[in-house]
Amino acid sequence: MGYLLELRSEFQGYSRNIRLFFLGNFLNQVGMGIYAIMYNLYIQALGYPNTVNGSIISIQSLASALILIPIGMVSDRVGRKKVMLIGGWLVAISLLFRAIFEQENTLLIFAFMTGIFSAFISVASIPLLAENSRVDQRTTLFSYNFAIVMVAQVLGNLSGGLLTDFFQWFGISPIFSYRITLLFGTFLCISAMIPLLMIAEKPQEQSSLSTVAMFKQLLRDWSEGQAQLKIIFLYGIAQLIIGLGSGLVIPYLNLYFHDRFAVDNWVIGMVVSLGQAATAVAMMMGPFFVRRWGEVKTVVVLQLTSIPFLLLTGFTTNFYLAALGFFLRQALMNAGNPIQQALIMGAIDDRHKGLANSVGQMVFMVGWSSMGPLSTTIVVQQGAYWGYVTVFSITSFLYVVGSLFFYMVFYKRLGLGHKQVVKEEI
Repeated sequence: MGYLLELRSEFQGYSRNIRLFFLGNFLNQVGMGIYAIMYNLYIQALGYPNTVNGSIISIQSLASALILIPIGMVSDRVGRKKVMLIGGWLVAISLLFRAIFEQENTLLIFAFMTGIFSAFISVASIPLLAENSRVDQRTTLFSYNFAIVMVAQVLGNLSGGLLTDFFQWFGISPIFSYRITLLFGTFLCISAMIPLLMIAEKPQEQSSLSTVAMFKQLLRDWSEGQAQLKIIFLYGIAQLIIGLGSGLVIPYLNLYFHDRFAVDNWVIGMVVSLGQAATAVAMMMGPFFVRRWGEVKTVVVLQLTSIPFLLLTGFTTNFYLAALGFFLRQALMNAGNPIQQALIMGAIDDRHKGLANSVGQMVFMVGWSSMGPLSTTIVVQQGAYWGYVTVFSITSFLYVVGSLFFYMVFYKRLGLGHKQVVKEEI
């Protein structure tokens, strides 16, 4: 109870910019949560095979990967707010068209557009939080941010499944029911722009540097052996390994429950929502473990502990065991994300925060996008049981490798916990 009161007190101390960002991010994530749970099923309802779903997810992730580093450097130069607003409006437009059009080529084009412009939001958000907070606030702040995202996605997942089944209960066709639900998600993404417009932008340190000059400075820093760019590079490798594993399984969890257990849409929405809720709770407990183990140990322990539950989900034929395994894997694997980002943001100065965040997200998306076609092909060829067993097993192996790599590289490099990083920034 004392820890919860401490969290509440710290939340009340956050700046107006952070509170506005939380509100905008919450609305956006509710809308995106509706898309996350319903869009794959919408594509199935249109009569397309799962390989088309794989292509759509891959091209969206690949688009994000291509733009993340350039837009990260642009955000370092022109400011986070401008980048987020441009991205937010264009993402909403792309989602609107994705809910209306049915032709495969058109769906792929607008998925690419969503991937490009969603990167604008994701790459600028973490640096914005870092620049509007103190060093000692960041671990808890990033945990709050991730928890808000999880809660928002819970509402999106739940409302997506319930609304679609509700419309079908009134006799509306499945395709039109999915479409109305997706349009509601688009409306929420548009409404998220209002609080983001009210954020007071902090002036950027490097606004006078051209993009070419920024590249030259980065190359000069690298040639001089700057530790910060080594951290970015090694962090990128760790994220690539995790992204390869994640891309095999995570985008298709709703299809997994649908194909293996043939459950209703609202049940899938409920399961995914409860997993997100469990993740939000675990994320809020993250700082509690950091105080005892330090950032690096906490991240690695949480990730490795999630592996048995991932395997349970992949192998079981019991729906309730699958749901339990999914809840626990989701919570444990994702609980370390805000801690990891706080660690990296704490080790990187403001000039390169956008670059560090964009590199981590880019390589993760490269892994995610490259595995989509492989995952759906394995499931199509081997069936709803052995296909998912195979991809869940490969994912488990890659998660173990990525977690151990992160530990071996960063435990000594960034000290035995968070104290060294905080000392450097102060």
